[in-house]
Amino acid sequence: MGSNDSAERRCYFDWAATAVPDASLFDAAIPYGNPSSPHMEGRAARDALENARERCAAVLRVPPETLYFTSGGTESNCIPLYSFAARQGGGRIIASAGEHSSVAENLQTLERMGRPTGRIPIDFNGRVTPESLSKTLEKHGDTRFAAIMAVNNEIGAVNDMAALRDVLRRKSGPPVHFHCDAVQAAGKIALDLGGWDIDSASISAHKLGGPRGIGLLYLRLPLEVLYSGGGQEKNIRPGTENVSGALALAQCLENHGLPEKIDAELADARRRWKRLLGAFMGMDRCRLIPAGREPGDRGFSPYIVQAAFKDIPGEVMTRALDDLGFAVSTGSACSSASPERPVLAAMGVSDSLSLEGIRISQGWTTTDEEIDLLLAAITEVLSFL
Repeated sequence: MGSNDSAERRCYFDWAATAVPDASLFDAAIPYGNPSSPHMEGRAARDALENARERCAAVLRVPPETLYFTSGGTESNCIPLYSFAARQGGGRIIASAGEHSSVAENLQTLERMGRPTGRIPIDFNGRVTPESLSKTLEKHGDTRFAAIMAVNNEIGAVNDMAALRDVLRRKSGPPVHFHCDAVQAAGKIALDLGGWDIDSASISAHKLGGPRGIGLLYLRLPLEVLYSGGGQEKNIRPGTENVSGALALAQCLENHGLPEKIDAELADARRRWKRLLGAFMGMDRCRLIPAGREPGDRGFSPYIVQAAFKDIPGEVMTRALDDLGFAVSTGSACSSASPERPVLAAMGVSDSLSLEGIRISQGWTTTDEEIDLLLAAITEVLSFL
């Protein structure tokens, strides 16, 4: 495949950063009134907003009153984090060493503010184990808030949320608020907010083919939030509501979040990833991260894989593939400006191997042909680098 082909066709493998948008979501007429206004236009907008909330709740199998529309995953992570930190005598806040920057960097901010924090180690597969969580709770007996993501955004590791919940619920003393970043889980794997018995969770529409600037915060019980405004979203997230975004998010969840939709798309994703990972394992210069990952391993999301190519820095590989018409990344788009890979470091991955790592992520429109084209392009890059 030559570089001139990139002008004719692009193959997108950066779905973990943002999904290919679904154009059909933006065709419907949207009520334009402010949902807080008392007139007919405002009431129409309010009805549409509540309809979207009920549709989201039906897919997620939670009560509608537990869902709050936000600007996206970052805000949905930050609202419970900072609201809990604002409590007097609120206790320690801990988070896994594999969290997205919207949690990890804000935990550092809280540390600078003098709040007690802690890190839950992850294993060489990038997961929080019940044992590591138990040891962290033993070390920090004053823990009152724990943030653990469902699916890691860099390597695709899936945490056993039910097992981790059991550890938290067995802890003696005041209860621990259990927060889950579900951004890479929603619409990709079975998501059971109620069954996991978590206290809060974040979801983002643009990871599901929806627009940017809209997300969901799930709160099992209301929080006293840090900041206030016009009282929208029951004072949990003040600001004029994004009605069009809420309706689009509801449609995204219906398109991809229902159990039968997830099962069908997951089966296709696993089949394509088995093809990709099998080829990678046959390449002398390719190393999967983590090294023990096997095609079809159910402990990883089949939508994300991290791989390194010997003697080729990840930044160089991403640029070379971009020139050939393929979009991949070196890691989280939210921290792409930094060469550091804290998640890989926490897994015990060497600096040299981390430097060579790239993230490849697929989605619902990815085809077998695109997998084959990507493998051919990587082979071409390896032939001249």
